[in-house]
Amino acid sequence: MTGYGRPMTDLKRTPLHGRHAAAGAKTADFGGWDMPIEYDGVVAEHTAVRTAVGIFDVSHMGKARIHGPGAVDFLNSTLANDLGRVGSGQAQYTMLLNDRGGVIDDLIVYRWADDEVFMIPNAANAAKVVATLRAAAPVGVSVDDHHDDHGIIAVQGPRSAELVGALGFPTEHDYMTMVSADFQGVPVVVCRTGYTGEHGYELVAPAASLGDVWDALLVHGSGLGVARAGLGARDTLRTEMGYPLHGQDISPEISPVEAMLGWAVGWEKPAFSGREAIAAQRAAGPARRLRGLLALDRGIPRPHMRVLAEQGGEPVGDVTSGTFSPTLRQGIGLALLDASVTVDDEVIVDVRGRASRFRVVKPPFVTPSTR
Repeated sequence: MTGYGRPMTDLKRTPLHGRHAAAGAKTADFGGWDMPIEYDGVVAEHTAVRTAVGIFDVSHMGKARIHGPGAVDFLNSTLANDLGRVGSGQAQYTMLLNDRGGVIDDLIVYRWADDEVFMIPNAANAAKVVATLRAAAPVGVSVDDHHDDHGIIAVQGPRSAELVGALGFPTEHDYMTMVSADFQGVPVVVCRTGYTGEHGYELVAPAASLGDVWDALLVHGSGLGVARAGLGARDTLRTEMGYPLHGQDISPEISPVEAMLGWAVGWEKPAFSGREAIAAQRAAGPARRLRGLLALDRGIPRPHMRVLAEQGGEPVGDVTSGTFSPTLRQGIGLALLDASVTVDDEVIVDVRGRASRFRVVKPPFVTPSTR
């Protein structure tokens, strides 16, 4: 099997690869990693996360430690969001921008102290993010790449606290915070974060111990409805929430202003990479904006499909993400549309030559049970 033209033997593997193979997972190339896409079907795994609990191997995500005197100040002068908004033990969604205001990567930073931050960039962009930060770091600030040293398991769903607690981990900390814990004498960071919209945790553990944590989650979750979940369900879950995917909804050619991510920008900061470009775009108003699309018929949108103002009319944009929503049982998507298109407008998507009707909406498409 190959993914995006690369032989599977050339792809990197997570510490849990053998367990995925033993469970019969279907895998594919994702960001240069051989990752499980589904085990028992995307819809079943998606439903388990929305109603009970699912566990995901997301060890392909990058891991970097930025430390040394002034580490937080350095990152704050580089990344888009304002790290001054969060304190020790808190996490923040942010972006690294290029000079044109495009998104090199979106990522989560975990602030431990003024001189230490842990960062999780996207898999395909991790090396570039580390290299960019290393090149800009002042004397005394180190940027260490820990991509292969640690793994990450996401535990997501209404019963995630029960499952994480069953392993002896703390569960009561707030959303976008993290605490240090241990599992069988091994250090684990328990993060109250996730990409599904549900109440959930991401467990960061040494690569050598990740399999033991995975096995324990399956054992303790047997009575909670736990399901192994692949990246297929992760994609449908995040699309239902309207969360952007780098390389589709945001990219080096798509700015946070266009992607409706202005809330994740520290506009009051005097400087950060790309600030002048996005400030000018914000002042002038972007020519296009990322919007939600909700099917009014049986059409299912997919990336790169053309969006028209009306049947036979002028193009007004393109779908960036699209899928069948297992929760709503209808097609949903995200699209970069002309600024003239507003919420509640009706548009046409060219779905493989058939004109399909959609309403423009503001995500999320569903309300999760918990957060």
